[in-house]
Amino acid sequence: MATTVTPPDRAPVRMLVPFSASSVPVARRQLKDWMADHGSSAEHIEDARLIVSELVANAIRHAQPLPDGNLVVSWSAQGRELDVSVTDGGGPTRPRKVKAHTSALSGRGMAIIDTVAVSWWAERTRSKSTVHARLLMG
Repeated sequence: MATTVTPPDRAPVRMLVPFSASSVPVARRQLKDWMADHGSSAEHIEDARLIVSELVANAIRHAQPLPDGNLVVSWSAQGRELDVSVTDGGGPTRPRKVKAHTSALSGRGMAIIDTVAVSWWAERTRSKSTVHARLLMG
């Protein structure tokens, strides 16, 4: 007799988190648990955790919170690809990859994302900014 295994729910995840550095480990942990439940490899999980860490940290450093004082961290799977995004209240600059000097203490976030992700892009309106990164789920 054959058994059928139903894959875990792959519904998109949307988390409202405080506009605070304390939200970085919360987002990392939730994404890790979700990916592990979906059978992702340890390598792909670590890549995703790195990306969500950079996105949340960059939002806190370079933008302002949404009107309610929070950020939105979300992710969804499409086949073997995972889209991770962070929405904030926008900032004075647009996210971009820069070539930071080796002795620089900051400025490498988007370069890291550019290296690890399949692709990344940003969307901006008058009231919010969302940075997306697409990577493999494995």
